[in-house]
Amino acid sequence: MRILEVTNYSAGACGVGARAKHEAMLLAKKGYYVRLFSSNSVKGSTETAPAEEMFHEVKITRFPAVKLGGESFMSWDYSKEALEFKPDIIIAHSYRHSHTTKALEIGKKIGAKVFLVTHAPFVKGNITRGFFAKIAVWFYDTFKGPKILNGFDKVIAISQWEIPYLKKLGVHDDKIVYIPNGIPDEFFTKPKKPQRSKILFFGRISPIKDLETLIEAVKMMKNKVRVEIVGPAEEEYRKRLQSLIDAYGLQKDIVFGDAIYSIKEKIEKMDSASIFVLPSKREAMPQALIEAMARERIVVASYNQGTADIIDNEVNGYLFEVGNAAALAHRLDNAIINPIKGMAENARRSVDQFRWSRLLGKIEKTIGIE
Repeated sequence: MRILEVTNYSAGACGVGARAKHEAMLLAKKGYYVRLFSSNSVKGSTETAPAEEMFHEVKITRFPAVKLGGESFMSWDYSKEALEFKPDIIIAHSYRHSHTTKALEIGKKIGAKVFLVTHAPFVKGNITRGFFAKIAVWFYDTFKGPKILNGFDKVIAISQWEIPYLKKLGVHDDKIVYIPNGIPDEFFTKPKKPQRSKILFFGRISPIKDLETLIEAVKMMKNKVRVEIVGPAEEEYRKRLQSLIDAYGLQKDIVFGDAIYSIKEKIEKMDSASIFVLPSKREAMPQALIEAMARERIVVASYNQGTADIIDNEVNGYLFEVGNAAALAHRLDNAIINPIKGMAENARRSVDQFRWSRLLGKIEKTIGIE
């Protein structure tokens, strides 16, 4: 059985790419012949990744890409190599991208089944999109999306909250399957005792994460804390954040850390903090959040569609209004002074469903190889 995974990025800090790579690795370990195709762009960077790379048993092949706008909208052609590979199954990642439409065309030519993992690109009210982006999304969803979506054998939603969006677009009920992003079982080993009053942000350092609100909140907090912001940074944005930190005199309280990709090192970093914070303007299904919950950290996140799908406020974590620094400061102070009893344990139990070992069988069943 030949399986081809196709995704925007396979290098850099990208939740979509992480899902595709880990899924490909696990399927390869089950004995399937799996390859992964992506652009050669590095998420969050102007760099390019090597044309080929081995990820465990999976060969990754990357193709030159032309940026067309937005954060991830690109054009890249993998048709020739895909037709030569002749996969039985294609798993394409990200709705509204040309590489997923291309997967449908290739599937028709060679008789392969084609599945779409949407990755929840829906934004309530399009509040994070500019005028032209709103028009483009409306046009695509009105005139192209419904036909394209129903062309896939199955449409795989990574979050429960996006399913109503898919139904509104006309996706047939029997085509929609919910399979969230997974986390490796290593995250469920016994956590270490954290440093008290240390707060960690782990992820891409980019404007969508709204780290200005975190810095403002630290300035307002009653408790003395140490905050570490860890991840690959968009350099201009990092400079803006550093200027804000300097202006508030928080240089000793808030520090930046380099990107971490090793699971072992990521677990060690998460275990070093008692609180994990995610102040994003929007999230689809925040990977680092569920990893932190598996490590029994107290999590504090902005209320958006992705986080509200995971956090039951004041049961397995805290939620606060997007952009509200005072509310975030209040939540962080409470998490330090008077954390709710059993919250960390509740967090761990609530994300047990996201273990890759639990999800792999559902993936195999969905694509018809169980």
